Amino acid sequence: MAAFNRSELADLNVFMTIIRRRSFRHAAHELGVTTSALSHTMRNLETRLGVKLLYRTSRAVEPTDAGTLLAEKLRQGFAMIQDGLDTLDLHRESPIGRLRLNVPRDAAALLLAPILGEFTNAYPQLRLDVIVEDAMIDIVAEGYDAGIRYGATVPQDMVAVPLTGTLRWIMVASPGYLARCGIPQAPQDLLQHSCIRMYLGDKTPYKWELGNGPRQQRIDVPGHFSAADTETIVNAALQGVGVAYCLSNRVQQELADGRLVEVMPDWACLGQPLCMYYSSRRQSQPGLRQLMDMIRLKTIGSSLMEQYIEPAPAGWPGRSEI
Repeated sequence: MAAFNRSELADLNVFMTIIRRRSFRHAAHELGVTTSALSHTMRNLETRLGVKLLYRTSRAVEPTDAGTLLAEKLRQGFAMIQDGLDTLDLHRESPIGRLRLNVPRDAAALLLAPILGEFTNAYPQLRLDVIVEDAMIDIVAEGYDAGIRYGATVPQDMVAVPLTGTLRWIMVASPGYLARCGIPQAPQDLLQHSCIRMYLGDKTPYKWELGNGPRQQRIDVPGHFSAADTETIVNAALQGVGVAYCLSNRVQQELADGRLVEVMPDWACLGQPLCMYYSSRRQSQPGLRQLMDMIRLKTIGSSLMEQYIEPAPAGWPGRSEI
């Protein structure tokens, strides 16, 4: 092999990005270059190394046997380089670099939206990339530095840091719907109502969890409308479609102004907090500590930072891929 030169590290990073994304188009978008530029880089790298590294078809990109071996070794090397760079963050007054997060919609609205302006103004040298999606993914394989999820959905090999206190899941409906269809008083009454059903991150329907401890019930509620995100569910409830199930924090304003009414408050369900999580193999990520501190400071004194309780039984909302 020819002597290592300073451009080769960048070319190898391009190769690893393509391997991770399995797509020239997605890799180009992540790196901020054109697909033709990536193709040119890979051709030059393969010529320089004298080995074909990728199989490229119209539908996918796959590594050759040589490419697979190289990628395995490079993952270890790039991880060591990243750890070395991360340690420098401990000696800076302000974080520098790029922080990539994957978060669910509820976390984006409740935790990130209130502090985005303050955070970006405080750390102008940090680039914050946030992808909002509810499906559970492998954040390491997808190239994220950290993610936010409900407590028990965090993989066991990850570090999880609570950002909130216990979360309260409630049922709400519009005054018009309740005047038309009556007010449910007990869990079994929901079987006679139109409920706005919820899909989980894996597209399966979610059974509502009502109450806590030994009295907790899980009900597969009936209804003619289903959605996978809280905003759509709340909008449907506002329009009188039926009874909705959601985090109390997401409907504070609607409850305060009377557009929604909480029903069966004695059957509200308490679940574990939203947590920031990241790989236990990473020592630090630029700006992550500052972001967590700012989120937690904002939640102190709000309903998102309630007193902690013992973990709820298996089956509470935090254990599902919402």
